[in-house]
Amino acid sequence: MSKYELVAGLETHIELATNTKIFCGCTTEFGGEANTHCCPVCIGLPGTLPKLNKRVVEYAIRAGLATNCKIAEISKMDRKNYCYPDLPKAYQISQFDKPLCYEGYVQLSNGRKIRLTRIHIEEDAGKLIHKNGDTYVDYNRGGVPLIEIVSEPDIRSVEEAREYVEKLQQIIRYVGVSDCKMQEGSMRCDVNISVRPQGSDTLGTRTEIKNMNSITFIAKAMEYEFERQVDLIESGGSVVQETLRYDDATNTTSSMRSKEDAHDYRYFREPDLVTISVSKEQVDAIAKTLPELPEAKLQRYVQELGIPQKDAELLTKYRRITEFFESASIGLQNPKTVANFILGSVFKTLETESAKEDFKILTTPAQLNELVKLIESGKIKNNLAKAALDKMLASGKGATDFIDESDMGGLDEAALTELCKQAISSNPAAVEDYKNGKEKALQSLLGYIMKNSRGKADAQAALAMLKDLAV
Repeated sequence: MSKYELVAGLETHIELATNTKIFCGCTTEFGGEANTHCCPVCIGLPGTLPKLNKRVVEYAIRAGLATNCKIAEISKMDRKNYCYPDLPKAYQISQFDKPLCYEGYVQLSNGRKIRLTRIHIEEDAGKLIHKNGDTYVDYNRGGVPLIEIVSEPDIRSVEEAREYVEKLQQIIRYVGVSDCKMQEGSMRCDVNISVRPQGSDTLGTRTEIKNMNSITFIAKAMEYEFERQVDLIESGGSVVQETLRYDDATNTTSSMRSKEDAHDYRYFREPDLVTISVSKEQVDAIAKTLPELPEAKLQRYVQELGIPQKDAELLTKYRRITEFFESASIGLQNPKTVANFILGSVFKTLETESAKEDFKILTTPAQLNELVKLIESGKIKNNLAKAALDKMLASGKGATDFIDESDMGGLDEAALTELCKQAISSNPAAVEDYKNGKEKALQSLLGYIMKNSRGKADAQAALAMLKDLAV
């Protein structure tokens, strides 16, 4: 066990899913030819005036309520002054001393609450593109609305950091204010990390790893930086406060610039925007529109629907999957059947986390609902339904395109007995293996029955009959 404890806090930038930018009418659509999604306001030409997008404030409040924040009745916008090529007007409009949301938390599975200092709104900067030794600037992203979620240094392990980011991503997606696609830059994290002796209450000197856009890389960067700082201290050196970049090719961090205790951004109130005033009635109205949040939904699935914890976690991880599950379960006696089909057959067609997040499948919730109703009415068996679902997922057609009247109703006892006898006579080696104590040999006999009955046989009844006939 290490003699040192990791201490970390995250600053998470999330692009909001508004149709237009924070201070103008330009589109927020991802991609597009460079410098085609911008206007004089975006790039801060002299004489232009910003106008705050009301939807940005509403979305930030939704995020704040979903993360247990207090909502400020009065907040304001400020100018954060610094010169960098991706910021053409040499200042960013952000919030300084009066953020919109404050004092929230995200609770981890171990019970630890990661406190949120604040959530504030601001504009994104443009993007620098380095090519063939030259640097180009694309201002399409400039002015896209952001929320910045700042946590206290409450994270104590890489695992907690991973869970915190995953939970934050999940919550923000659920309330519909961002897609949080890290691969597209709509969610990015700056990781502040320090180490201290186990049992100490004094914070160590921190470093900041900038612009992390992958949960996997956040974990790797934190592991490397923790070990680097411990090695420095144990060899008699000291950690220098600085801003770092992470290189995923070498799995190392390197210095970008030294970082003083306090930046001199020369913040002052943005003179071209009015005070933001939010009444309690407005906050209450927004609160009423929030959906059931993932943690509450997970507990309901486990306690009321009887879905195992691990399965419930997979179902609630992505909002689109949850919506599909709930729609496909309407009017059913046992929603667990739908859950099993989603986690089995459907997930087999969605190989990556990104594919599960997008959840673009040909089968509709109504089609899956119809299939499960055929099982619950006793017209078809589970294995026939599973075979039909595989075909439905590949084609987008409904259950009745693959199951006809002759498939419904199952087999009577006489027909099942005859099939069992055929299975035994056709597979003497498997019968001999079973007699010699190999229980698994029955599965090949069962496979024969299911194939030749086109899935109409009751698997449990067939197994019981095989055991009687095979001895």
